[in-house]
Amino acid sequence: MNYFALILAYLLGSIPFGYLIVKLGSGKDVRTSGSGATGATNVMRTTGKAAGYATFALDILKGVAAVIIVRLMTGSAWWETTWVAAGAAILAIIGHIFPVWLGFKAGKGVATGLGVFLAIAPIASLCTFAVFVLIVIKTRYISLGSVIGTLLMPLWILLFHSWISHSPYLIQMLVAISVVAALIVLKHTDNIKRLMAGTESKFGQAKAATN
Repeated sequence: MNYFALILAYLLGSIPFGYLIVKLGSGKDVRTSGSGATGATNVMRTTGKAAGYATFALDILKGVAAVIIVRLMTGSAWWETTWVAAGAAILAIIGHIFPVWLGFKAGKGVATGLGVFLAIAPIASLCTFAVFVLIVIKTRYISLGSVIGTLLMPLWILLFHSWISHSPYLIQMLVAISVVAALIVLKHTDNIKRLMAGTESKFGQAKAATN
């Protein structure tokens, strides 16, 4: 049952909502436009705000669903982060970034990562999202907000689930969050290089390479 649940987490994470929304709406392949990613940012830039917001919401939901469904399938409470739930979180992100349906190449995991974070640690996730929003408003760099917000997530976990109150699942939470964060940041390697070189596209410009 655990193996099936983990496979299901990967398959849920691999649903390419951005690709499907653009394909069904316009017949186009979003991977041939903008950054080539299937996430909300590229969908929004290449297709429009409505499609981008829909992609963002659905990618978040699949991250939440992957973790919660696996918890229920394995007999855990919907809020418990056991090792199986931690594995589900990691596999959901791997599914999004490397979906079997699209030749193992899709988005960068930001929205699905937020969904996974929300399923594991809601308060910490809202803090991370707040940081993301503030950075994007201030700089208009979605990639910068994504990277910094993601890197802060393990610190929020320590703050809320170790220093303020101790969670019996602290180690599992930290492992899942840290691996997910590492994958997201690694997928933003090119963005980080462009940020350092001052050539990264800002939100509202025609070309970008995030999410």
